[in-house]
Amino acid sequence: MIVKYLFTDLAGIVRGVEKNVNDPFRDRVFFDASSVIGFEKIENSDLMLRCVDNLYSFPFRSGIKYCIANIFTSQGDRYVKDPRAVAEELRKLLIENGVEARMGVEIEFFLVKYIMASIDLSEQTVKIGVVETPETGGAIPVKKGYFLVEPLDTVRDVRLDIIHYMELIGYNPVKSHHEVATTGQVEVTSPALDPVLLGDYTVLFKIITRTVAGLHGFKALFLPKPFYGDNGSGMHIHVSLWSNGENLFYDPSEEYGLSRTARYFIGGILEHGRSLSAIVSPTVNSYRRLVPGYEAPTLLAWGLGNRSTAIRVPSTKNKGSFRIEYRPPDPLVNPYLAYTAIVLAGLDGIKKKIEPPPPLLKNAYKLSESEIRELGLRRLPRSLWEALDELESDYEYLLPTFPNELIESYIEVKRGECMRLQSVPSPAEFVEYMMY
Repeated sequence: MIVKYLFTDLAGIVRGVEKNVNDPFRDRVFFDASSVIGFEKIENSDLMLRCVDNLYSFPFRSGIKYCIANIFTSQGDRYVKDPRAVAEELRKLLIENGVEARMGVEIEFFLVKYIMASIDLSEQTVKIGVVETPETGGAIPVKKGYFLVEPLDTVRDVRLDIIHYMELIGYNPVKSHHEVATTGQVEVTSPALDPVLLGDYTVLFKIITRTVAGLHGFKALFLPKPFYGDNGSGMHIHVSLWSNGENLFYDPSEEYGLSRTARYFIGGILEHGRSLSAIVSPTVNSYRRLVPGYEAPTLLAWGLGNRSTAIRVPSTKNKGSFRIEYRPPDPLVNPYLAYTAIVLAGLDGIKKKIEPPPPLLKNAYKLSESEIRELGLRRLPRSLWEALDELESDYEYLLPTFPNELIESYIEVKRGECMRLQSVPSPAEFVEYMMY
């Protein structure tokens, strides 16, 4: 049997290796951890992959199985920087406290015909084969794509095939549709899962999405903000906590049906929202999406059905689906780190009884600077640099399941990313500054 052992690096890039094995749960694969950014140095570079708790049939090729592996040292100890281990430790922590986290994710992305990018001394170019826009023969103007149907929705078959193949491996996405942006923007919503399984779902979803897109002659683009002037792609995360079959976030006797537990959970996320940004909005490009006017949050506020705030409480009185929605994340996260960090921030709010401010009833994008000050609202960081500074000074809430070594390596990897991209001028800068 051929098994492809999958894992994510700290940045969330999915990596893998195939091996012909007799027993996928007893065999193991060694790999060079010095070739994975943020893992180990070359003088101590042997790590080991083991299949522990999952095995999937690959729907595009018979005779191969997929396993999302756990990472171990060569001595057999769990590797301290394994992102999946962080989510597993959260699962254990919740079980010890008689609680489970139910999480779902809306993954947005674009489907384009091609992407070509190059940077050298004489030329910096990006060419994207967009679809659906009027200038390419389509009929969807900027910001006019929400819930459109075929034939205007030219990527419907790709979307439905993605759902079909996810179902074949045992996951059942609950909803899909064309999103607001033109150029083939898609949203697919997961079922409710615990943080480990939702991380696995996200890893497999990206593999299947890219494979299906290729079969249809498209490329899947998960970049948060690939197009000027149109909406970017977010990855909204829905969360509720449960105990003994009861939704701890729902209390019909409280205002809005929001229990004290849920209010404190919201308070924790808002309290740590600026440092959390380094994990849930993890790239330089992420902050090109988090600007006013494109349905992405800019303020650490919460509201009831308010999509201009960082946290939205969906308008429902059904205790089975009562939850909060955290809107800053985007599809380039490391899913295990992001899902875990969100829950840990909320748990810290519960532990410390952090009361959030009143819900914001206005459009956050239209608040004046004086109104923002009067309401005592803080902004999300404006850059990855800023977010990493916040994470360096506010990370204690992560320590129940995040090892210090992982946090330090994550910050180092992301600082390097900032340094590389900061030195590259963009075409927009030439347009802006040629007249000076």
